[in-house]
Amino acid sequence: MPNSHLSLTQYMFLSPAKVHGTFTVCLSEATAVFGLEIPISQKPPPEGWDSKHVLIHSPLPLKFRSNLLAPGAKMKASGLGCTCGITLVLLSLLAVLHATTAQKNDISIYSFTVDSKVSSRFAHTVVTSRVVNRAETVQEATFQVELPKRAFITNFSMIIEGVTYPGNIKEKAAAQEQYSAAVARGESAGLVKATGRKTEQFQVSVNVAPAAKVTFELVYEELLKRQLGVYELLLKVQPQQLVKHLQMDIHIFEPQGISFLKTESTFMTSELANALTISQNKTKAHIQFKPQKTAGQLDKVLDGNFIVRYDVNRTLSGGSIQIENGYFVHYFAPEGLPTIPKNVIFVIDKSGSMSGRKIQQTREALIKILDDLKPNDQFNLISFSGDVTHWKPLLVPASPENVDQAKRYAANIEAHGGTNINDAMLTAVRLLQSANQKELLSDGSVSLIILLTDGDPTVGETSPARIQKNVQKAIDGQYSLFCLGFGFDVSYVFLEKLALDNGGLARRIYEDSDSALQLQDFYQEVANPLLTAVTFEYPDNAVDKVSQDNFRLLFKGSEIVVVGKLRDQSPDVLSAKVRGQLHMQNITFQTESSVAEQEKEFQSPKYIFHSFMERLWAYLTIQQLLEQMVSASGAEKQALETRALNLSLSYSFVTPLTSMVVTKPEGEQRSEVAEKPVETRNKHKNFYTSHHSFSRFPVGDTMHRKTAGPSRRIPSDPWRDGLRGPPNAPLYPLYHTPGEPDMMLERAKVTSSPAPIQAPPVILMLPGQSVNRLCVDIKHSQGPMKLLSDPDQGIEVTGQYETEKAQFSWIEVTLKNLQLQVRASPEHVVVTQNRRNSAYKWKETLFSMMPGLNMTMDKTGLLLLSSADKVTVGLLPWDGPGEGLRLLLRDTDRFSSHVNGTLGMLPGALGILRGHLCRRTGGALHLCLPGSLRLYSLLTSPLSLRPVLPGCALGAPNRGR
Repeated sequence: MPNSHLSLTQYMFLSPAKVHGTFTVCLSEATAVFGLEIPISQKPPPEGWDSKHVLIHSPLPLKFRSNLLAPGAKMKASGLGCTCGITLVLLSLLAVLHATTAQKNDISIYSFTVDSKVSSRFAHTVVTSRVVNRAETVQEATFQVELPKRAFITNFSMIIEGVTYPGNIKEKAAAQEQYSAAVARGESAGLVKATGRKTEQFQVSVNVAPAAKVTFELVYEELLKRQLGVYELLLKVQPQQLVKHLQMDIHIFEPQGISFLKTESTFMTSELANALTISQNKTKAHIQFKPQKTAGQLDKVLDGNFIVRYDVNRTLSGGSIQIENGYFVHYFAPEGLPTIPKNVIFVIDKSGSMSGRKIQQTREALIKILDDLKPNDQFNLISFSGDVTHWKPLLVPASPENVDQAKRYAANIEAHGGTNINDAMLTAVRLLQSANQKELLSDGSVSLIILLTDGDPTVGETSPARIQKNVQKAIDGQYSLFCLGFGFDVSYVFLEKLALDNGGLARRIYEDSDSALQLQDFYQEVANPLLTAVTFEYPDNAVDKVSQDNFRLLFKGSEIVVVGKLRDQSPDVLSAKVRGQLHMQNITFQTESSVAEQEKEFQSPKYIFHSFMERLWAYLTIQQLLEQMVSASGAEKQALETRALNLSLSYSFVTPLTSMVVTKPEGEQRSEVAEKPVETRNKHKNFYTSHHSFSRFPVGDTMHRKTAGPSRRIPSDPWRDGLRGPPNAPLYPLYHTPGEPDMMLERAKVTSSPAPIQAPPVILMLPGQSVNRLCVDIKHSQGPMKLLSDPDQGIEVTGQYETEKAQFSWIEVTLKNLQLQVRASPEHVVVTQNRRNSAYKWKETLFSMMPGLNMTMDKTGLLLLSSADKVTVGLLPWDGPGEGLRLLLRDTDRFSSHVNGTLGMLPGALGILRGHLCRRTGGALHLCLPGSLRLYSLLTSPLSLRPVLPGCALGAPNRGR
């Protein structure tokens, strides 16, 4: 009996189902069933039950036989007799394999809210979940939240039946003592921590009495970091069940003014579009997501990312100084500076562990990066395994000829052998020193070393400490070193110290389909140096407790942040000087800010949380102290740690030096401690808990956007009337038989097909209100094709068509006005804008809106790019016969008269075509045209369009009529 409690004494239960065979099972710690080990969950019997009663859970009907013998005996075959305490005769082996299941949890989340206030880049986020136990027995409620890695948890509490149980932040050693004491008392004391690519996971559980309610609340804070020209606020929405009330509110206040704002989501669909509203004026924005049950928007469990990306107005100046409650923050990212030439050496690990996909993605990324070098840059390549090889004996200019040669060299890098990091790094330093001595490096240029490795040193010098010392001595502060760790077999701690000791930074490259894009994105962050030796100066009588105020490099798209405290008798106006070095000259910026005027700016409680500037100061100071600790040692390191610990405790931040002890009601059999995860060798080592949990990796992004002005709802179903036609219309028809409906192109299974279906490479919507489609064959192609180009609309479509396979291997759509590029391959879609790459997997739900573009993708994999008064471009992966990409075009009558390209000749002719596709045979297209319309035949090379007479059937087209 499924999920039932049965008292097994002298009781017989016979299933009505037909019994095909019987198997004997003995209940024990692990039950053997004809050689199969099946774990059996044994719980103590409920109060009042005697030892003769056993609690059984099964998802399938069971047949019981009560021959009670000695408990704990070994199982024997049914026909040989059994000496089990309880013998269960199951209907089938499948029933055995599913005999133990968890009881349905009746914990219901009736409210889930996320409230985030971003004040001058500093985000304060509160996640609240309210649950009720609707069962008649005690149930376990779990609260799980994923938060950004850079965020610090600052508060957690549970309110159970009106009593608040807070989380207490303590020094890590004290928290560990409490953790150890809980273990000694026999309690399960699971550490709650996890890491993903961009997120960490917080999870806590508590027992809830019948009909009781619990409110969970988690608070965390972070300073949004500017990368590639944008700030990013990442929120996770994953209540893991249907929720009656779900709401997200994001308030942003930026005194400099918001230059652009867009939102991205991986759970949004067209049905949820009306639930999202965005209101924005010059300095403020309010984003609200509030699905309504009456609109059927709460009928699906939501699980995914919600991302807000934005930037602020800035000029070529000394930056923006903002002041609140006696503290200041200085943001510096001047616009309009020229890029400094760079000398870059790529040091590539080609050891045996890099073989396969890693080295393939590395080659792919390196070729793309080489294409991005500027003519006044100089570069060289070093590859290493047990031995070290450099491409050229000296650095060479990034001329087209040299770049082409380097790309051919990179394309032939093969993986084998050991890992000699020490010699590879010293070789790179010697190349730069030699070029410098020979005066081959241009004055004022910047020298960078970029190391990519996936493992620990195994050849030559293998001591990480000695390698760090050797490299630091060789570089001697002259060059910047950036370290990329590919995967989790490399010691990230080793690479981080190696980079920070030498004025750079380390980054983890995750093994995934987008690893090449991760490498390219990292390079873009350091590809354009703007200033070197940047220092900030403030009047000594005005400021105190200033954070780091000197920086080696400023890159395009990033931002330098300095924070501090105003002195009690500080001037009414805070002034600052920022000094730096351009390519061939020194430069000084000056700026000032009125204390009184700045204090007035931050008065709106709707957008501001209490003393946010002071907390921002504490947050950034702690982050910088932790970073400085990596390169420090001895007494210096201890002093830095003490400062960071005291600030963490004073401002209640969960940092690597503190832990939060989660208090629970008396009698709970678990005590938990939340700690800040740190990067380690293996991602699985960062997650410990006393019950099963998981961490997720973000997959792709989607975007939403509304222009400034009063609050408006984003229209729903922006593409419902598009390529699909009416709500229930097929994507496009494959066949048409008079009197019968059009058949739908399905990605999964096509039944009763007269022949294998091969989707055409190009599908055109006929102009006007008709939902009819026209299919286009490409008869031949040599190399990449310019399919479409319309300068008036700012759109260009190119693609690589493989004639033998009758498919596109890639299609690229460029929207020049938006500086946006969409490149589709059978593996994924890559969207590039402002040097930032975003990879999306096919069939992942995407909902994207920004000024001038709507981008959507549904579960079938149909990606649509559309905007008002413009042609809609669709991309579709086809995994049937002729597997590859398909291009779909709608509203072709919107092309201008200047459209050109292979398909550019078609739109003008399509105005007289109306009809349905009858059938494609022999690579040709056949159309059924209404009798009232004249026949139109267009035969052009390399395209093929063939209409036929009306009334044609599924067979061969009518010929000679």
